[in-house]
Amino acid sequence: MPVTEELIAANAGYAAGFTKGALPLPPARKVAVVTCMDARLIPSRALGLEEGDAHVIRNAGGLARDALRSLVISQQLLGTREIVVIHHTDCGMLTFTNEQLQAKVRTELGADASAIDFQPFSDLAQSVVDDVLFLRESPLLLEGVSIRGFVYDVHNGRVTEVSAPDAATVP
Repeated sequence: MPVTEELIAANAGYAAGFTKGALPLPPARKVAVVTCMDARLIPSRALGLEEGDAHVIRNAGGLARDALRSLVISQQLLGTREIVVIHHTDCGMLTFTNEQLQAKVRTELGADASAIDFQPFSDLAQSVVDDVLFLRESPLLLEGVSIRGFVYDVHNGRVTEVSAPDAATVP
């Protein structure tokens, strides 16, 4: 059975006992979490979140630049007032360069991906700091909101703060 069919069957069981259809659109805890799409990280479990608690924005690497559009919507239309950035150990974004992935796309697909910055990084903690600074400096986000950065350890499930709020740098 294809995996998609398994997912559809699992959804039928989930929907049969579903009782959370009346949750309001804005997240109850007024927080947006930006994190990686890595399958080993389930943000709701790692952070104790329930349906309706938070916006969880996922992309390769959990990168802020890719999440900015969603964060603007989250703040401006849905009332979030905190942002949490979470990258993780053993991340695939640490394993390649733009040139390597662009060459792979060219070889495997015959397509030109040279115009795409896949945003790989070589320093995990620095990538979190860079993302937090990018968000703090963005004129598209609300001033004075808490923006904090963490690294999730895929081996023990713990988050460690890397970039705490700094009154001198928070707009």
